[in-house]
Amino acid sequence: MENKQSSESAVPDVHKTIKAAFEAFDYESNNKVDVRTLFLREIGTIIYSLGCFPTQADLHDLIAQVEDQTGYIHLEKFLPAMTKVLMEHKFPSVPEDLLLQAFEVLDKGKKGYLEHAELAKYMTHEGELFTQEEMDEMLTALADRENNRVYYKDLINQWTIDPDM
Repeated sequence: MENKQSSESAVPDVHKTIKAAFEAFDYESNNKVDVRTLFLREIGTIIYSLGCFPTQADLHDLIAQVEDQTGYIHLEKFLPAMTKVLMEHKFPSVPEDLLLQAFEVLDKGKKGYLEHAELAKYMTHEGELFTQEEMDEMLTALADRENNRVYYKDLINQWTIDPDM
């Protein structure tokens, strides 16, 4: 019974995390995102930003569950579906320490952040490449607007969900 209670008490934190990820792509601040203009990769970005890494088939299935007939995904439909995914650990996640190690490898100066241009270079020239458009969208959502820095420890805290939920 105690495990169920702790799981239920974690739901508001999960909702807060999901809303923050969703709102990064809710450009009109109307609690919905347009699948027709955001395409699969942006919806995937919302889900990836929550620390979930579904297969493309799983991503398509989730979108089919939450998309309405006009091509929108509404927060009130996305929130419970994504909460269930997170609470049931449906998609594999990356452990917090592994994410931190990955960022620290890139942060050669041990500053605690990556410059906008520095991260863009890594993401568009190494590994699984992002397009410049994808990079611009991601950095708009992730970078500190005042100084164009990505403070990765803050991101990791936003991206990771307590595995004991």
